[in-house]
Amino acid sequence: MASETPLMTQYKEIKEEYQNAILLFRLGDFYEMFFEDAKIASKELGLTLTSRNREKGQDVPLAGVPYHSVASYVAKLLEKGYTVAVCDQVEDPKAAKGIVKREVTRVLTPGTQIDVDYLDGKSNQYLMSFVCKEEKAAIAYFDITTGEFRVREFEEGNIFYQLLGELGKVNPKELILEEEVYRTYQDDFEKYPDFSGVKINFCQNVRQAESYLKDCYHILSLESFGLEQKVLAQQACANILDYVTKLQKGQEFPLMNISLLSNQETMELNRSGQKNLEIFGALFSILDLCKTSMGSRYLKRLLQNPLLDISKIRKRQDYVEFFTKEVLLREEVRELLSEVYDLERIIGKIQLSTVNGRDIVALGKSLQAALLLEKQLRSYSMLQMNREIFSKLQEEIANSISSEAPFSIREGGIFRTSYHKELDELRHIASSGKEILLEIEAREREKTGIKTLKIKYNKVFGYFIEVSKANEHLVPSHYIRKQTLVNSERYIVEELKEYEDRILNAKTKIENLEYYLFQEFVGKIKEKKEELLELAKQLSFLDVMTSFAQVAIQKSYVRPEVLEEDILEIRGGRHPIVESLIPKGSYVKNDLYFDRTERMMVLTGPNMSGKSTYMKQIALIIILAQVGSFVPADFAKIGIVDKIFTRIGASDDLLTGQSTFMVEMSEVANIVHNATEKSFIILDEIGRGTSTFDGISIATAITEYIHSHIRAKTIFATHYHELTELEKKLELVKNYRIEVRERGKEVLFLREIVQGGADKSYGIEVAKLSGLPQSILKRSKQILSRLEKQKALVEKKMQGEQMMLFQSEEMEEEEEVEFHIEEQSVLEEIRNVSIEQMTPLQALVLLQSLKGKLSGGKHD
Repeated sequence: MASETPLMTQYKEIKEEYQNAILLFRLGDFYEMFFEDAKIASKELGLTLTSRNREKGQDVPLAGVPYHSVASYVAKLLEKGYTVAVCDQVEDPKAAKGIVKREVTRVLTPGTQIDVDYLDGKSNQYLMSFVCKEEKAAIAYFDITTGEFRVREFEEGNIFYQLLGELGKVNPKELILEEEVYRTYQDDFEKYPDFSGVKINFCQNVRQAESYLKDCYHILSLESFGLEQKVLAQQACANILDYVTKLQKGQEFPLMNISLLSNQETMELNRSGQKNLEIFGALFSILDLCKTSMGSRYLKRLLQNPLLDISKIRKRQDYVEFFTKEVLLREEVRELLSEVYDLERIIGKIQLSTVNGRDIVALGKSLQAALLLEKQLRSYSMLQMNREIFSKLQEEIANSISSEAPFSIREGGIFRTSYHKELDELRHIASSGKEILLEIEAREREKTGIKTLKIKYNKVFGYFIEVSKANEHLVPSHYIRKQTLVNSERYIVEELKEYEDRILNAKTKIENLEYYLFQEFVGKIKEKKEELLELAKQLSFLDVMTSFAQVAIQKSYVRPEVLEEDILEIRGGRHPIVESLIPKGSYVKNDLYFDRTERMMVLTGPNMSGKSTYMKQIALIIILAQVGSFVPADFAKIGIVDKIFTRIGASDDLLTGQSTFMVEMSEVANIVHNATEKSFIILDEIGRGTSTFDGISIATAITEYIHSHIRAKTIFATHYHELTELEKKLELVKNYRIEVRERGKEVLFLREIVQGGADKSYGIEVAKLSGLPQSILKRSKQILSRLEKQKALVEKKMQGEQMMLFQSEEMEEEEEVEFHIEEQSVLEEIRNVSIEQMTPLQALVLLQSLKGKLSGGKHD
């Protein structure tokens, strides 16, 4: 086999360091991938797979992409969970002696994608780290496109459940942790579907994490971050910064101050609640009338962390109320906000050195809109900014950067005319090169008298003068002969070569000069990054507050009274998601009242009657209130809730291999271990995943425990009518039901919550609505009739015996009551007759008629 080429040797040496990444190897105008990387790229990106060096007996699989479109291909690979190492030429090929020097300049992972054009503008791109030690843990998450950096410690409760809760809120693209930690929770990581879209990578704990963080931030103490005594939080943050620094190969990236999240400051919402309440899906979509991408991301962060601080909540409410009243101002503000681009990510691109001319134009337009906003809101002190700094920067951008600036910063065309004298001269040469050559040609014809003299160009000689053989005697002595052809001679002159250099090099010089000038210009903007980030933060806040106001006006939301008092009172409450899906005004409103003496509701009623919707609506109203929004109700008084727990739904968690009942009991265990008196709990049909009496027993015991030991505000929806008996012995429990009205054979679900327990489940009526065959419905009625007759036996068995639902064939036949069609008809007629309005004679006639029907039409 022939020896390897120097290029392939270089490739293999670099690839050896990045075996777990797809290596993009720069070759001229392409990024090439070889061997297994090429096969993966061909499959995942739809690229043509070719071979290199086949004629030398070295069949090397090859696939490549143009350098100018590499970002889109990288984004696709990252989306599919791959790690990508970008290997660039780090010296000018023209100046290289031997093979061009190449180095990996960046390593990209799903959580560190830096090309924001391929990211969802409404969502952050988080990289999360997880560390734990004994019964304590911490998670940190970081967005490399904006520099946002947050951390939270867990000191109590089920660590993995809390990780799942944070995972649901943050939705990271990548999770890093020590391999030892992964092995500790490996079964959980593999069975929970929550991790299916998250790339898990291993990292090493940074030694002396506290010192490492101080060095990164150039500070003497972590006290300003609140991390002074938070050892695990320090470790989680240090691991992220170390991981990103290594991937970025020393290149700068955005980095904000670390924000410590605390359960004493924000509401805790369990994994089940996030999913069941559709907080980051449907609810977010309803509230997101934001005009900017950074506003949408800020809204999502508010929903991730509802507040416990009443003063902060009321401050947000004041903004919302102000904008609901100031209609014209709200519209003007929202119109100006629509002209603001994603400042956070533009600033991030400046720090990542991926910014381009169009980004700077967008920054200028955003500053122009912000200056107008400040002017509009000046009398209300709602937007604080240094007008002098931003006015000057906006003018510099407008006067310097072309509004048609290209995406690439290597192709010129970024700056306006008159920005730089040398640049203007080079542009004149490049654009008027042809005219200059024609001038030289005309001048040489006149000087030599050769009328057929022409200036031509080829790649070998560049520009040259061509003279026919017939005029060779007229050629001046200073012409330098370069080539002799059959019918002509070719010459060069010094002046022509000088212009050739200027013309051919003008474009290259323009590109290089503009690149240098652009870096210089961006450097000046970078000096103002702190002021720009503060402006972005204020604009995001304004965007969300005006969005809340717009939603409140459109959907008739009201300002809730938020207070420390232990009360929860809602009048005319509505489910924000459900009401948006049905005709306006058709949603049935409902009330709720909890205080120190009434804290638990046992809610009964048939399926499809609206129990789950009612419970979810209460939880959503609480969340909306504590993020500072108005709420869908006629009136709301809400005492601060520290945690919301939900257990709704009975579908088997097939992906985890756990049954309904096991999942249910695990979640309930988490609730009773972590709920407090200030929590709000929703329990829907607890115990239905096991036998009837096991279920009743467990549901009763859970209710008693919450009542006596936790005293959290709780709604317990159930089919077990036996639980309504708890009202008699537990002082904080009250029975409520979904009102149902019977009209003949029809059952109407009124969806109204009224006091008292339900006396029927209406299960067969619901089954009828679902379209079950008549034969099944008929058989169900027969069995129901028998079971209802055995109610006394059920009550007896509740005290310890097990009821036999299915008896012997003989007993079943004896007890079974079966009606024929004629008998059903007679019963229906009796049901619908108004006896009090009949005369004795009419009653006798009716009786005679019914008797005839029952006797097959024969009359005595």
